[in-house]
Parts: sequence; structure tokens; C-alpha cells
Amino acid sequence: MSDKKHGNPAVVGLAGFGLTTLLLQFHNIGLMGIGPVLAMGLIFGGLAQMIAGFQEQKMGNNFGYSAFVSYGAFWISLGIIWLLNVLKIYEASATDVGYYLVAWTLYTAIMFVASWRVHTAMAFTFLTLIIGFVLLDLGHFGSPTFNVVAGYELIICALSALYMMAGIIINDLAGKTVLSMGKPWVK
Repeated sequence: MSDKKHGNPAVVGLAGFGLTTLLLQFHNIGLMGIGPVLAMGLIFGGLAQMIAGFQEQKMGNNFGYSAFVSYGAFWISLGIIWLLNVLKIYEASATDVGYYLVAWTLYTAIMFVASWRVHTAMAFTFLTLIIGFVLLDLGHFGSPTFNVVAGYELIICALSALYMMAGIIINDLAGKTVLSMGKPWVK
């Protein structure tokens, strides 16, 4: 067996998730159009995050495997929904997207509970993600104002994911903890 050090696939998965989430929130709060979000969602949030997830599986990390492959699929499928709307192949209503988001809210709730056993940074990221999904659910079934509120709240989620990515890279290069991830919420 080799003692060769492997790169941590979470740095790509977290970057894909964090940056794509950040761009979508810039769109949700009205700062940019959807085009760059679609491109980022299909390639970095989608494909790259899925590849990171498959690498997490090889490392024996079920949490990272599930999270990165699933949220990679989220970004690809969301991009397909947008494309189907633009091409008028199937125009998803706000309610259609709302039910899609409710399903993702349920998955995120499971991952949020699981994240309590990882570390504080992970639990905080999933806490802000579950809050964001609930706000988006409310925005698609009630007042669209909730989508804008979700945009601001999910910027915090995106920055939290990027903090974890930075911590993994910087801590590894420094050979010590420079950016703390905190303790698990549950042992």
C-alpha cells in the first residue's frame, strides 16, 4: 500500500458549490442575469462537484460523496430546468420549481443533521443552506420577496463553503490549523 498523499477532493466540491451558490444569489438579489449562473451551474457547480463527489467515494467519505454528487446533480438539473424554459420545451411554473425545491429541502435537512457530526463550519454551512431552501420554498409558493431574502441569506452559505475550502487548502499548506473548522456539534 502506498503512503502517497492524495489531494482532498472537497476543495473542488466546496469551491463549485460555494461559487455557483454565490452567483445564483447575485442573480436572486438582482445584480446579474442568469446566463453566467447557468454556465457555472452546469460545469463547476454541476460537473466538477460531481467529480469531486466520486473522488470522495474513493476516499471512503460517504458524507462528501453524497453531498457533492447530489448537489452537483442539483445544479445540472436546475440548469436543465432553465434551458427547458428558455427553449419552451417545458416551461416550469413557480409551483413546479417550488416542489423541486421542497424535495431538495428534505435532502438538505438530512444532510444538516448528519453535518452535526463533522464540524462547526460544516454544520453552519448546512444550517444556512436549510434556511435558504425554506425561504426559497416560501418564495415559490407564496411571496417572491422571500426569494430575495433567500438570496442574501444564501450568500452567507456560499461564503461559509468557501471558508471551508480555504481552510482545507491553507491549513494543509501551513502544516497547522490557521482557519479553524470548530468541533462537531454532536459526538
